[in-house]
Amino acid sequence: MGRYEELHQLISSFEADFRKFYEKQNKAAGTRVRKHMGELKKFAQQIRQEVQEVKQKMKDEGQ
Repeated sequence: MGRYEELHQLISSFEADFRKFYEKQNKAAGTRVRKHMGELKKFAQQIRQEVQEVKQKMKDEGQ
């Protein structure tokens, strides 16, 4: 579950900027939120690739 913990920590690290943008309407925090979302997208893509590789490996071993 290491990847899950990494995901959780990544999202938790965004909280302050989300609050600043959505609650306090800080424009600079909005820029950081967009940056954070890009990081999240990259991380999600890595996870998707890993899952696909594991599924393929399981399929190959099952034959």
